[in-house]
Amino acid sequence: MSVVVHPSLSFLENTSSTLTKLTDGNPEIQILESKYPVSWSASASVSEGQDLATRTAKAEAWEIHAFEAQTRASQPKQNIVPDVTTTSVLKQKHLKENVKVTKKEDIFLTRPLWPQKFHYILTLVGYSLRPSQLWNFVYLWIHKGGCSFFMIYILILVFAGIPLLFLEMTVGQMLQQGSMDLWKIIGPWAGGVGYTSFMVCFITSMYTNVFSSWILFYLSHSFQFPVPWENCPLLKNASDFDPDCARSTPSIYFWYRQTLKASDKIEDGGPPVLNLSLPLFVSWCLIGAFITNGLKSIGKVMYILVLLPYFILFCFLIRSLLLEGAIYGLQHLLVSKVSALYNIHVWSLAGSQVLFQLGLGFGPIVSLASHMPQSNNCLIDTFIMAVVNVVTLLLITAFILSVLGFWATSITYRCSEKNVETLIKLIKLGKLPPEASPPADLRDNPASIYNTWLNSLPQDVKNMVLSYVPECNIKDQFLQINENQNFAFVAFAEYTSFLPWSAFWSLLFFLFLLFRELGVMVGFMQGIIIPLQDTFSSLRKHTTLLTVGISMLLYLCGLFFTRPPGIYFMRLLSEYWTVLPIFFIVICENITVAWAYEATRFLADMAVLLGFPIPSICGRLWCYVSPVVLLILFVTTLVDLSMKSMTYMAWDSVGSKEVLRQYPSWGLFLVIILFLIVILPVPTYFVYCLTSGIPFKYKSKDRLVVFSKSPPLSDKPMPSEKVQKEEILQDGETK
Repeated sequence: MSVVVHPSLSFLENTSSTLTKLTDGNPEIQILESKYPVSWSASASVSEGQDLATRTAKAEAWEIHAFEAQTRASQPKQNIVPDVTTTSVLKQKHLKENVKVTKKEDIFLTRPLWPQKFHYILTLVGYSLRPSQLWNFVYLWIHKGGCSFFMIYILILVFAGIPLLFLEMTVGQMLQQGSMDLWKIIGPWAGGVGYTSFMVCFITSMYTNVFSSWILFYLSHSFQFPVPWENCPLLKNASDFDPDCARSTPSIYFWYRQTLKASDKIEDGGPPVLNLSLPLFVSWCLIGAFITNGLKSIGKVMYILVLLPYFILFCFLIRSLLLEGAIYGLQHLLVSKVSALYNIHVWSLAGSQVLFQLGLGFGPIVSLASHMPQSNNCLIDTFIMAVVNVVTLLLITAFILSVLGFWATSITYRCSEKNVETLIKLIKLGKLPPEASPPADLRDNPASIYNTWLNSLPQDVKNMVLSYVPECNIKDQFLQINENQNFAFVAFAEYTSFLPWSAFWSLLFFLFLLFRELGVMVGFMQGIIIPLQDTFSSLRKHTTLLTVGISMLLYLCGLFFTRPPGIYFMRLLSEYWTVLPIFFIVICENITVAWAYEATRFLADMAVLLGFPIPSICGRLWCYVSPVVLLILFVTTLVDLSMKSMTYMAWDSVGSKEVLRQYPSWGLFLVIILFLIVILPVPTYFVYCLTSGIPFKYKSKDRLVVFSKSPPLSDKPMPSEKVQKEEILQDGETK
């Protein structure tokens, strides 16, 4: 829009009072005045009439833009840079030269946007659906109440999870900032929350990608037929099986002895295991390649990392439903324990599951949302994420339960057949009476036939039999599953080995896990890179170098967890440490928006950007429901962790079996110290605000829309700062 100025003497007389009123009544114009002061001096070579005309032209241009700014303040629009060209009465020749944009100094680094909203949703889904949390959800379903646990999960998701997810999406999208510097804009005292979130994201990324190295190692062995975890290996230069494997199972032996090369205790040392160090390096190279080219490449990669695993999941679900024993596993979908509804411990576990399942508190959600337009309807995005989360959990639960039913049935069948062979040998040796002779034919239903025969024996004979062989019970076998991720590897490796074409199904399963884990790590990396680039703007010019540097740094740190006792340290962090800072971070985020900035003001600002009012129930949930729920769950988690002993499942190389060990005393000390270190920025920044006299909250006239310090989301180059001050009066968000 070009404005041709016509000088007027009467206009000059009222300019001062008019601008004073506009400036006092509009904070945006105050920002304009401070950023782009108008020079009222004229060149000495210009006559008095020309001087008056120049001053008149500039004053009129200022008032025109002031009224436009006032209109935008009442109806702001996202990322609009006014195209106002003031045609002065006295055009100077050097003006055209100043308008030219130089490549090195005058081009603003624009904040890239997601090419498509679908790419953004895919990336969020890929980040939130961590394989370890999917497995943990199924474990909690089986052992903590079944349908009752699911009801608790849904309640916490509705009253705490969805509001907090909407909160993180909204603040990132509104302020166009990564997680590190964002919270100090909303509440001055909360400046340390972003740094705490960044540190937790970094530490979690150090050990989370080690899962990918396990998966790649298994994947590399899936091209063999039969797969190496199907049978015990033979001894070198001998025809006998490895006795360590014979005393356990092929899958457990392959996991502990050949994959992890695990030590017996966490206190044991050792260098990084080579067969995990190389896969870890490959996984970091893949992640770096995915994100080096920015959001466009990430969005395309997510089609594979997110959509393909769903296709594989449907294939596995259909295949597993056709297996023997699948019905037994699916029966647990309908099991419900009413007592779980009154157990505060179950509520605490469900609350932790909601936070981890959605990926709250780590920072990637805020960072990913900061690359969406401010006018994007993030309320719909929140509900899409919640629905996808619940549907995926139900699908994966049905799949895992049917697989575990088949797995337990197959193990029980093999146990029954092995017991029959052992009993026949013992009877021939005279160690058991002839009355202990097992049934000869177990082909139809080995477990049922064997258990029916065993229960029909006289009690004394039955006791003699059980003193030599274990009891084969499908229920006990099914309930042996635990929350450890290693059990998922062992159980599903055995599951694929029981299937025809075991190598194919094994390859497909570990591809599913690999894609899911890489999708998670892409989200974590964005939670590290975006805040760094927003805090240190010079890093935006060196995205590739920054990505490579962070990837290699995390790889070197991750080597610590590929050592023989590395898995025990991973369990210490994932099971006992991570939940504490995440609860703390989410509580601080909630209080910052709901009370420091005030939920009503926040929703009003968001309504201006979106163009429609946000339901007031969001503010009520943020102010009253979510903080109370989070605080209760946090205290309950602290009590649970303090009351129970810290244990881990370890490998006993002497007995070739898993044993439950207790963490040394320094394990608890490590958890406490690491927790205090990561939350230290929050009280430090709070004390700094108190000593500096910084208020707890901003004044009611301050708005987040004005506070945004991101460069304009425009693909067009911006003119130099000098020309902006003299000719083009930008709006309050322009740098």
